[in-house]
Amino acid sequence: MRAHTDKIIHWLLSSLEPVSSIFHVGQYCGDGWRASTAGRARASFHVVLHGGCWLHVFDGRASVPLAEGDAVFLMRDLSHALTSAATPPARTRDAAHAAPPAMQRFDPDAPDAVGLACGFLAFRNGSSDWIASYLPDCLVVRRGSAAAGQIHAIVGLIRAEAAKPGSFDEPSPLIARLTELLFFYAVRDAVDDDSLASGLAPLMRRAEFASLIAAVIDRPGDAWTTDAMASFAHMSRATFFKRFVDACGQPPAQFVTLIRMKIAAEMLRQGEAIARVAEWVGYQSESAFAHAFKRTVGLQPGAYRREQGGAPPPGRTAGGPHAAGANAALH
Repeated sequence: MRAHTDKIIHWLLSSLEPVSSIFHVGQYCGDGWRASTAGRARASFHVVLHGGCWLHVFDGRASVPLAEGDAVFLMRDLSHALTSAATPPARTRDAAHAAPPAMQRFDPDAPDAVGLACGFLAFRNGSSDWIASYLPDCLVVRRGSAAAGQIHAIVGLIRAEAAKPGSFDEPSPLIARLTELLFFYAVRDAVDDDSLASGLAPLMRRAEFASLIAAVIDRPGDAWTTDAMASFAHMSRATFFKRFVDACGQPPAQFVTLIRMKIAAEMLRQGEAIARVAEWVGYQSESAFAHAFKRTVGLQPGAYRREQGGAPPPGRTAGGPHAAGANAALH
């Protein structure tokens, strides 16, 4: 089963196209401080550069301790705050109370300080947003995870950039790029987290579903009806549908559409003809494909290809045999 799971993880990571931006980089000293990226209708992140703090999400879930080298990615605009105390703060600060301490310039040698790099996360197109919706709304990547060495190295590079002169007023763009790399490790950790009860992770941990999803990625143009998928998984239609929805929270047909549209988007970026792309991902009708693509990505296929600068590479025409290679690259 691990081979199927690894294939899906590789496809997932290649399909997500995160773009991060930095909100602020610095540190807080003492008690009473409060940091948050909430209220901006955007996914966001916090990387702990040194010290330790607590993440409080104001929806009843338990507060989460964060140590130096940990990072948290909030996949939607959750009302939250980072503080020095384990006890959740009030959601809104009483005007009669003093304002919380302001963030200061980052100093990696400052004692009793908490260094943070905070910012926002977006995705380059609608289908990536759809994939992200299958992930937990709060991803925590720990310095003690299976990829501890890589995570330690990435956070170390972020810390080094944050410590450079001028980074407080104008953070290095490298911090944003390094955070995107850290996000990929957070996604991979989420897939292997047995505590996750819904989304992609539990779906991929079940052998019958992992092999099915891998097959859909391999052969997106096959007739993946619910009956066909149930037969592949050796289940009755009703049992298959219920178990699939229970595992990931979405009907199987919607997940198949997601895979097809991500493959289609990659082919369009490479300059493939729309009719060829539609056929490759299982659509007999170009108009039906265009409707599904726009519903998923937010643009018509032609507009998407133009926006992405898709053009046939030198030496071939759109719709040529290179299309098969576009899918093979996802194996």
